[in-house]
Amino acid sequence: MQLSAFDFPFDASLIATQPSLPRDHARLLVLQRGDRSLAHRRVDELPELLHPGDLLVVNNTKVMAARVTGRKRPSGAEVEILFVKDLGDAMWEVLIKGTFRPGQILEMGAAAVAVVVERNANRTTVRVESPIPVSEWLQQHGRMPLPPYIKRAPTNQDRAWYQTMFAQHEGAIAAPTAGLHFTSDLLDRLRQREVELRAVTLHVGVGTFKPVTVDQIEDHRMAAEWVEVGVETVRAIEQTRATGRRIVAVGTTVVRALETAARADGQIRPYQGETDMFMTPGFPFKAVDALLTNFHLPRTTLLMLVSALAGTEFLRQAYAEAVRQRYRFYSYGDAMLIL
Repeated sequence: MQLSAFDFPFDASLIATQPSLPRDHARLLVLQRGDRSLAHRRVDELPELLHPGDLLVVNNTKVMAARVTGRKRPSGAEVEILFVKDLGDAMWEVLIKGTFRPGQILEMGAAAVAVVVERNANRTTVRVESPIPVSEWLQQHGRMPLPPYIKRAPTNQDRAWYQTMFAQHEGAIAAPTAGLHFTSDLLDRLRQREVELRAVTLHVGVGTFKPVTVDQIEDHRMAAEWVEVGVETVRAIEQTRATGRRIVAVGTTVVRALETAARADGQIRPYQGETDMFMTPGFPFKAVDALLTNFHLPRTTLLMLVSALAGTEFLRQAYAEAVRQRYRFYSYGDAMLIL
């Protein structure tokens, strides 16, 4: 398919710069694939839209305070550093813009420096010298890595806003944004509805946001991200299927995790490792029946995944309706539920 098939008209004033408060008061566009109907609801109405025995699967990754301002030594030129992946022994994969050679020292303040070890077209690695473990140093001195379309500096509020209530395992450079809509009250009402909840882990990394630069989307290659689907979640999926109920993924990262763990015959098995799965229209879904997701940027792998599940034309209609009704878009925005 042509990349241009994943464009849509958009008004930049719809980009949300902070979440709805309470979080579950975000608007919810419900897509019924059976009759191709659209309905306008709210996230806190989710218990009414699901059936007893349905299984919600969330992503329990935790966003790192991964953005740091550094200065080149000796020039003092300022540079933004995004810590992407812990490689062990104080080595990290990072994203930085500009010209850097191995040995370049980046002063980061608070007695910490990063020394460039590798710099090529595929990745940049640094060795961090700090008085405490790097993960602790980032918690104290790093900033939340808000997406670049949010045109403001991160604040202390973003440390809570840009983290789901399910966050447990640190390692993501962006939030699994569908999970941002949940509150304790909503979870209580889902339990009362007898909707089950389980978790997977997918550390959102470069793969999720790597730009698609090829004209034919089939030529795009995803960067790998770390994922774990545990035994308890697999058992819950088996039990849900046995009763004829639905597996509802909370976010595209959960879809990728579960489909990575699915075998050709549709059976789900525990999985731990990396995934570079890329889903486009025509993808044969084996694990997921429904999806709660935010609205996504055009020409992205996220939009392609959602198009694969909802159908390209139906999703285009839904996005056009969301723009007409002035839904709030992207990470801090409203949501859609694809049934």
